[in-house]
Amino acid sequence: MAKKPSLDDFLVPYFDDDKKVKPFDLSSIDPSGKPFSNGSKDEDRDRLAAIGAQLDDLQEKLHARRLRRVLLVLQGMDTSGKDGTVRAVFHDVDPLGLRIVPFRAPSEREASHDFLWRVHAQAPMAGEFAVFNRSHYEDVLVPRVMKSIDDDECERRYRHIREFEALLADSGTTIVKCFLHISKDEQRERLQARIDDPTKHWKFDVSDLDARKLWDEYQRSYELALGATSTEYAPWYIIPGDSKPHRNVMVAELLLRTMQGMKLEFPAAKESLKGVKVE
Repeated sequence: MAKKPSLDDFLVPYFDDDKKVKPFDLSSIDPSGKPFSNGSKDEDRDRLAAIGAQLDDLQEKLHARRLRRVLLVLQGMDTSGKDGTVRAVFHDVDPLGLRIVPFRAPSEREASHDFLWRVHAQAPMAGEFAVFNRSHYEDVLVPRVMKSIDDDECERRYRHIREFEALLADSGTTIVKCFLHISKDEQRERLQARIDDPTKHWKFDVSDLDARKLWDEYQRSYELALGATSTEYAPWYIIPGDSKPHRNVMVAELLLRTMQGMKLEFPAAKESLKGVKVE
């Protein structure tokens, strides 16, 4: 009997400080895989709805207690589904205490500071669940491909990222990082769909085609970054992304497991309110 898949099968091995960075091999994960489904979209949607209700309850407890924080980082190639994942996974979650942070190219002012300056300001507050749609990883992934920073600077930035995430974790932030892993063929279909549908032209940028020409370079850059920054306090998970419904279920399952493990509870009842009657 085949072994039942576990979310930990998609966990990038933790970085070892005593060893040189070992790139994670993205080809080891099938982007078209559906390890937690029998292939039925209806089954995936039903499961997502069930998880959504549980996430809503857990997020309410997180917000009510205002002691801990959660940060979800979503990264992936163009069209990998970061926006779609946010819409689907958090569809049933109360927006109170939930904040979505999209990161784009740094402004002139942001670029005049260190690369983590703008990111730290967006870290979740006590009781908040923040989602980074792209993130501080853009400032090492893209420059590496464009050769605007050298290997030594990349290594320094990996170290700064590990230290930054360690600071967040030590301050009560639970961090989960997901790489939405799509195939090059799937990306072609999604880009073409944006071109063919006038209502989706706003999603398309000609620069997406330039980045696509550098597919292999970006894959390599991701492999290096994933291998250098997956840690026990801020792990990376590879999410097969060719199937949108299954991608959403996997991210939701991961968040559910993570938040259940936090043992969240509502604040203790106030004795001062015992017996109070509203006139």
